[in-house]
Amino acid sequence: MTKPLWTSDDIVLATGGVTTAPFTVTGTVSIDTRSLEPGDLFVALKDQRDGHDFVEAAFKAGAAGALVSRKKGDGPQVIADDVLAALEQMGVAARARCGAHRTAITGSAGKTSVKEMLARIYRALGTAHWSQKSFNNHWGVPLTLARMPEGTERAVFEIGMSTPGEIAPRSRMVRPHTGLITCIAGAHLEGLGSLEAVAREKADIFAGLEAGGTFILPSDDVFFEYLAGEARSLCPTGNLETFGRSPNATARVTGYETDGTTSRIQVDVVGKPVLVTLEAVGEHWALNVAAALLAASQTGASVADCAAALSGYAPPPGRGTAERLALPDGGYFMLIDDAYNANPGSMRAALSSLKQRGAGRRLVALGEMLEIGDRSDAEHAGLAGAVVETGAEGVFLAGDKMTHLAEALPPDLQQVWAPKADELFNALENALRDGDVVLIKGSNASGMGRLADRLRQWSAAADMGKMVSGTGGAAGVS
Repeated sequence: MTKPLWTSDDIVLATGGVTTAPFTVTGTVSIDTRSLEPGDLFVALKDQRDGHDFVEAAFKAGAAGALVSRKKGDGPQVIADDVLAALEQMGVAARARCGAHRTAITGSAGKTSVKEMLARIYRALGTAHWSQKSFNNHWGVPLTLARMPEGTERAVFEIGMSTPGEIAPRSRMVRPHTGLITCIAGAHLEGLGSLEAVAREKADIFAGLEAGGTFILPSDDVFFEYLAGEARSLCPTGNLETFGRSPNATARVTGYETDGTTSRIQVDVVGKPVLVTLEAVGEHWALNVAAALLAASQTGASVADCAAALSGYAPPPGRGTAERLALPDGGYFMLIDDAYNANPGSMRAALSSLKQRGAGRRLVALGEMLEIGDRSDAEHAGLAGAVVETGAEGVFLAGDKMTHLAEALPPDLQQVWAPKADELFNALENALRDGDVVLIKGSNASGMGRLADRLRQWSAAADMGKMVSGTGGAAGVS
């Protein structure tokens, strides 16, 4: 019989709260009644809305119990002074009772992709646990810990930030055996002010590193020496390992090739050459692979087993997925949906990979990069060269900041600008032709993801029309 995730007695012991009635959590820990399943524990956090307003709805959905700061309704509850603090205490208790090898990841770009890669590898190797979506903030990290079953063998946690002082306490909460920084780039400059401050904050991923643990750094990063010094200062007994293209990197990228849909990546990990195939395109994916293989090998698994488990990986929605979609008048176009987030580094990586996508016309639809501070205008304008290098025949830009890119582009390059992403749809719809490849990218709040969704809906309607008329055809992931 599977051991329950939590009992009310366990929660009381971890939080110091009091229970109104005993209960057993057979599901997971939830903060959202829309996705809550029977047997879950509902945690009434206060964020944009007060979770206490949804306690009764949680019980109607089958919650086993609720963690609250004041009693709501008649279901069994643990009452604690501060719900977020209690969730953190549950996370620490879950970590303490579980012998899992814990990996923590941060970085300005690529951290969610590497986390998902490690989750894939860890699942293949045994009982695994990982951060869902991008649960990497002040409630996401303790929630992920609190969800970790006692028998977990390997776990990976994503840790993010937007202002100073956020990473260190979350690292101390996780107490990773392995800490990894993917790269330092111009993300969250609005809250941190400079790349040096970003590097200083990211280095705090090692603040909670277990004694004798491993810190993994990008060997080719301009901040490598600084990060190595900070890591050694925070964990003097730690072991330094590196990934990248440098000849001295522990995990060294030795080859990359693509057919425009699938990539073949060769990596040498401490003298052990392996080949990994991905359903993704772009040389930046090679660095992600090297980082993931190196981190996974720290758990005691062989590099060959890790590479075999990783092969076939495809990125999650919005992170560079490629889809072949139907056009109303016949033919297809390829949608590259990379609209989950954006900063100058990830924008350039996405634009560079577009050059390797097939032989059709290339179209680029870009939304604003947010939270990059005083250099925002210059960073947007600075993308002009990368856009031109794609060979794009049309550029579609959304948001006030993108006016700076529009002004920096060559005047003969066809472009459309709109205040909001949704307003680009008609122009993009009219521009698309059979064989086109269109890249959509922008910060999550820029709304570019909705533009990608509208193209999918438009294509699905077109495909349905073909089926009704008997002309056939079906869209799908390429």
